Amino acid sequence: MTTSLATALPRVEDQDLLDRVIAEQSGRPGSLLSILEKLQEHHRNKYLPMETLEYVAARTGVPQARVYSVATFYALFNLEPQGLNTVAVCRGTACHTRGSRALLERLKLQLGLSDTGREAGADKLTLTTADGRFTIRTVACFGQCALAPVVEVNHAIRGHVKEQALMREVDKLKKESGR
Repeated sequence: MTTSLATALPRVEDQDLLDRVIAEQSGRPGSLLSILEKLQEHHRNKYLPMETLEYVAARTGVPQARVYSVATFYALFNLEPQGLNTVAVCRGTACHTRGSRALLERLKLQLGLSDTGREAGADKLTLTTADGRFTIRTVACFGQCALAPVVEVNHAIRGHVKEQALMREVDKLKKESGR
């Protein structure tokens, strides 16, 4: 991430948003997290492109390595374009022992997704359907172990998730998004 500000400039309309968000959060505790969160919310594909991270670093004076480190540390942030609907499956110990792996496998099957190109043993998964309507991903833990297995659907936490209920919800989202 050694790109200069001149080569990292986003489109003018994006640059206006970036500058506005950075100005709004400037000087506040935790401003970097707030800036990144707001910018990701405003991106139509719900992610943080590399040029956005570089621009934030240049405008805030925060080293690029730190901005990138924050964006990759928190499961909230995405560095790749996301689908219209996002389903995140917890893979923590409590959720795993209560069936989150079966939920994940059934979800992949229902959406026609395969992770055959993944490295064996990799524990972080992000897959997006070819039509861009769904992204499924895994997270290490939501911190809701008493509700295991936990799944987040479009930012809404669901606890004690059963396979049939999750499939009904995904079917409903398919219909709503025109598929």
